[in-house]
Amino acid sequence: MTEVEKSTSAPARPPSAGLSKRIHAWLLAHSAARYNRLVVERKKALLGGLHGDVLEIGPGTGPNLAFYPADCRWIGVEPNPFMVPYLQRAAKEVGRNIEIRSGSAEQLPAEDTSADAVVSTLVLCSVGDPAASLREVLRVLKPGGRFVFIEHVAAPRGTTLRRLQGFIRPLWKRIADGCHPDRETWLTIEQAGYREVHLEHFRLPLGPVGTQISGYAIK
Repeated sequence: MTEVEKSTSAPARPPSAGLSKRIHAWLLAHSAARYNRLVVERKKALLGGLHGDVLEIGPGTGPNLAFYPADCRWIGVEPNPFMVPYLQRAAKEVGRNIEIRSGSAEQLPAEDTSADAVVSTLVLCSVGDPAASLREVLRVLKPGGRFVFIEHVAAPRGTTLRRLQGFIRPLWKRIADGCHPDRETWLTIEQAGYREVHLEHFRLPLGPVGTQISGYAIK
């Protein structure tokens, strides 16, 4: 039995997942293509050089699967059970074996020093505790392993966009599954205890979530 086939035994959809989780999965599945077009070169550069055991946090509907080299052993930690069918479909489309585990970024279901790389794209905006999540990433990374990220972040302080992000935050969190449009995630990464941090700020035509960062941190 392949890992793709094994992934069909991922945790069943609990009633508590709710309609909002199902809707969020559907929306991601139908909107990821545009975002991928905007960041395709960044994803090729960041994900295309990863090898060995790769753990992806919150892989959603699987838009990153096509960017990993064939020799990666991929594990996804996904808290939303309604994402699983989309992930399985994406894996079959690119011919990749995958393993899906249910869990959260704050308590990763993985052994200490078990991953050569951990990947997070558009995830740290919505986790309950970004600092705890990054500590978990450090725990599961092997010495010298990489934490690779692309995240939307807060606009510079004092700007109109930053004020808008703060104003819409309460509603945005409700409609976007806990997403915060104004987190200074780059500071959390820089203060998390990694040996090296390499990141770049950039802008996309995505309104209140257009201010973004990408890069990697080395344990």
